[in-house]
Amino acid sequence: MKITIRLGMAALALATAACDKKDAGAPAGDAKAVPAIPAPAGQDWAEQVIQTPQGGFMVGNPNAPVKLVEYASLTCPHCRDFTATAADPLRDKYVKTGQVSWEFRNFVLNPLDVAATLLARCQGPGPYFKLSEQVYADQENWVKKFNDAGEAELQRISALPEDQQFVALAKAAGLDQFFRVRGLPEAKANACLTDKAALQQIVALRDLGTNQDKVTGTPSFLINGELQENVFDWPTLEGKLKEKIG
Repeated sequence: MKITIRLGMAALALATAACDKKDAGAPAGDAKAVPAIPAPAGQDWAEQVIQTPQGGFMVGNPNAPVKLVEYASLTCPHCRDFTATAADPLRDKYVKTGQVSWEFRNFVLNPLDVAATLLARCQGPGPYFKLSEQVYADQENWVKKFNDAGEAELQRISALPEDQQFVALAKAAGLDQFFRVRGLPEAKANACLTDKAALQQIVALRDLGTNQDKVTGTPSFLINGELQENVFDWPTLEGKLKEKIG
């Protein structure tokens, strides 16, 4: 996948088209009960975050019997709505018990999404989930600011040297200030936005989702490696998790 900002405003419009809201399906069947797995003394599974070999960020028991993978975009409104309803109960009822691990794999949809993703990942695994939740909570504001910048500004950005384009996109959306007040200094933010290895990693995540896991829209979910059809909201996903846990 080649990421470019030459599509201008159309790139962001395409994001909502690819952010596919599907019809919910009803969970069916029962599974053998999976017992809770206590975290090591003095630890909390919901505070254990690592980067996986695939490049996603995973919270919870790395050996959990139920492994949830979420493919999502930070510019996707359906992903935002899922996070608003799911993040707390998913952590508190399932991740904390050690029964479920939750891996977030970025599935970038457009150049602004790339800039937001590079910044959200910049400080590593530890703060990632909380930061992404805050990015979603403020999504309407920073996307609107970007859209209000206008086509002329996007043309100016597209004329910049390639390694400066994501820096300029982040500034156009106000994401530089958003992350600065959350502990990310400007110099480090700019370094992350121009980090070619970090860019290639999120491109590889999208390729993994498309080519291996057959992801066609966001959010999409895998449970124990199996893509969940017709699952886009928390009630439906929770039903699937309950099936697995018993």
